[in-house]
Formats: sequence, C-alpha cells, structure tokens
Amino acid sequence: MTAITSVNPATGKPIRSFDLQDDAAVDAALEAAARAQRAWRRVPVGERVALLTRMAAALRAGKARYAEMIVREMGKPIAEAEAEIEKCAYNCDFYAEHAPAYLADEPVASNASESVVAFEPLGVVLAIMPWNYPFWQYFRFVAPALAAGNGAILKHANNVPECALAVQEVMDAAGTPAGLTATLLVDTSKVAGLIADPRIAAVTLTGSTEVGAIVASQAGKALKKQVLELGGSDPFIVLADADLEAAAETAVKARYINVGQSCVNAKRFIVEEAVADRFTALFVEKAAALKIGDPMERDTKIGPMARENLRTGLHDQVKRSLAEGAVLKLGGEPLEGDGFYYPPTVLDHVRPGMTAFREETFGPVAAIIRAKDADEAVAMANDSEYGLGAALWTGDAARGRELAARIDAGAVFVNGMTASDPRYPFGGIKRSGYGRELGVYGIREFVNIKTVWIGPSK
Repeated sequence: MTAITSVNPATGKPIRSFDLQDDAAVDAALEAAARAQRAWRRVPVGERVALLTRMAAALRAGKARYAEMIVREMGKPIAEAEAEIEKCAYNCDFYAEHAPAYLADEPVASNASESVVAFEPLGVVLAIMPWNYPFWQYFRFVAPALAAGNGAILKHANNVPECALAVQEVMDAAGTPAGLTATLLVDTSKVAGLIADPRIAAVTLTGSTEVGAIVASQAGKALKKQVLELGGSDPFIVLADADLEAAAETAVKARYINVGQSCVNAKRFIVEEAVADRFTALFVEKAAALKIGDPMERDTKIGPMARENLRTGLHDQVKRSLAEGAVLKLGGEPLEGDGFYYPPTVLDHVRPGMTAFREETFGPVAAIIRAKDADEAVAMANDSEYGLGAALWTGDAARGRELAARIDAGAVFVNGMTASDPRYPFGGIKRSGYGRELGVYGIREFVNIKTVWIGPSK
C-alpha cells in the first residue's frame, strides 16, 4: 500500500487520497520526537501546562471546521462532532489546572531521610487511535502525557487521515515544540516496528480486543508499558423500582449516541421481568423517533456507520441473533441508497449465549434481556468477557451502591449513562483492557514513579 483514501460514509464516495510516509520520514519523526522530548522533560510542569491552555484555544478556534471534518470522514452527527471538539478543549483545560498538583513530589515520612516519590516522564509514547472519536481519543491521552513531560507519536486509523493530520495542525497552532508530537500516515503493518523502536518508550491503544491482544504481545516482547482501552458490551440494568421513563430516555441515548459506535455505549439492556414489557415499549418508542439522515443536519441523531464492512458485520450479528430466537422490535435491515446507514434496531428476548448477548455489537443495535430479579440481572451483567462500563437504574440509591460493588466493570454509573470525564479514571478489566486514562491515575500511567531517598548530610 502506498496511499490511503478517505471515504465519506454518508455517500460512500471517496474524499481524498493521502500518500503514506516512507521509512525515512518515519525515522526522522521518531528521531525528532526523541530529541524534543529530552528537552521538554526539563521544562517545569508549570510551563508545560501553558501549552495545554493554548491547545484548548486552538481547538475552540477551529471547532466548526474540525467538527465538519469529523462528520465528513466518519459520519458522526454534527452536533455530536462539535461536542467532541469542546470536550477535547475542556480536557486540556482540566489538566492545565490540575497537572501540577497531580505530578508534585509526594513526601514520605521517615526519621532517617527526606524522601519523596517523584513522577517523571517515560519518553515518547506511541498512540494507536481509533476512528470513532478521532479527536477525543487522542486529546484525552496527549494532554496529560505532555503535561507529564512525554512526547507523542500518533498512528491513527486509516479511514480518518484528514482528522489525523488536523490533530497535528492543532498541536502546531498551539506552539508545541518542534518534533515533540507527530502524526504518521503509515500502513498498519508498520506498527510492530514502531513499537519495537528504542525511541518509543510506551504504547497506548484504543481499539478492538483482538487488536489489543496483538499490540500487548508486541509491546510485551519489547518490555514496554501499555495502556489498552478495548472493546465492551456494557450492561444497562433496569430494576423494577426504577424511574422507567427516565431510564428509557437515557438508555436510548446511551445506545445510539455516535450511531452506537463506541466501546462504552450501553449494549445489553438487562431489565427485571416485572417491568420489562413497559421498558421495552418506551425504549422502542423513543428509538423509533430518532431522525436518520444527513449527519450535517442539526436534528439528525443517526448518521451513517463509518464503513461499509462495519455495517455488513453488524447486520450479520442481527441475523444470527434472530436465528437464535431473539425477537425483532425495530429496524433490522440496512437502509437502501447511498451511504452506510443502518437504522436503530431493537432485539427483545435476547438470552445468554445469543450473538447479541455474547459479542460486542458496534453499531445501532440494542439487546433487551429479561431477568427475574436483581441478583440474576447482576449475574447476567457479569456473564461477559468484557468489563468496561455499566449502568444501573434503581429508585433506591443505597441499594444501587451495594449492587454496583458486585458488577465487574471499570466504572458503574447509578441512574445515569456511562461516560468519560477528565475528573474520573476511565478504563476496563477482563478483555476490555487494562490501565487507566483521565483523572490523577491517567496522568500517572506514563511516568516513572521514582523513589528519591535523601539521607542526612555529614
């Protein structure tokens, strides 16, 4: 492969082709990043975070253009794309404010020394990023990574090359030191070599579980730190005492935001039998009201899926689930015409072992599962190889807290929808990955946690 082509998923037509960088260009980028990072790590953190403030300003200044770019390359509805850019800017502002405290030396009480725990950068981090949130996935990583003194090399998904280059445009506009960050347009086959390169100190990946296993193996062989944020089949539990109207309203948003193409979308709706019929009716009614169409129109809620092969794979999962006994309540067929559109789809009476229960459905398909009681609902929620996020709806907050402790997930939201927020750590367990992004724990993933022991002077 010598070039990659960006395709508009709303039309199925090519946008533009981009030449891939050759080995010499890649080597030059790695060398420049390593050199720049050695200088950057010596800059005081109070000065480093000023860059983050400028990054936030550059994002907001270009928000309209960057949001349209997201829509054009991966089909996200325009209002959501604008919100993505604003969230990136907020994340930069958050770390500009909090990074100095998060990275400050921590004194260790000792009678014999003046000891501290220091947080020092690892070096240049390779960021392998997905297409579904083409700006957010990068900026939620790079803001804390740069604040901590690291450099960053981006290998983005090859269906969003315009966004990949625009990310570096933001960094340049913010006055990032030359070479400290770079975007590489390279074929996926080059990733193993990047991971093995001695100028790369660590790796972060957001992507599928299958790709995560490959990257983990490659990074492990090179003895390099990794953070992996992988797939998810998040449960959304609705108990009989929940506010069903509010639960259904939130459930539809949790399933269909970003056209259902997020690892942290709610996917399995596990409802107590006593209220399952009522919840399902509300859910179907609200899902059916979502406008499907041109993602540039502000009232559109369901745009196209990002690629044709993703739509084909999702439809295959729907067909297999129906053959296994699921009941179709809404949607279920690709839309005819241009673009990669798939309507909001609801499968009822899904049971453990069925495709829609067992596999991650990365698109606008909801699986409704009926549980006899709260204990069975929690057991069903945990009956998954994934463990990213979860939601639990109940009218009893104390009960919600108790049940949340029994759910296997990196995050549990009681009477809300799972979401990422700079204030809270984000990541999964089981085959949803390991390590954390965001919050104080996220900024400390790519640092050397160093003990500095200072004994009494003579």
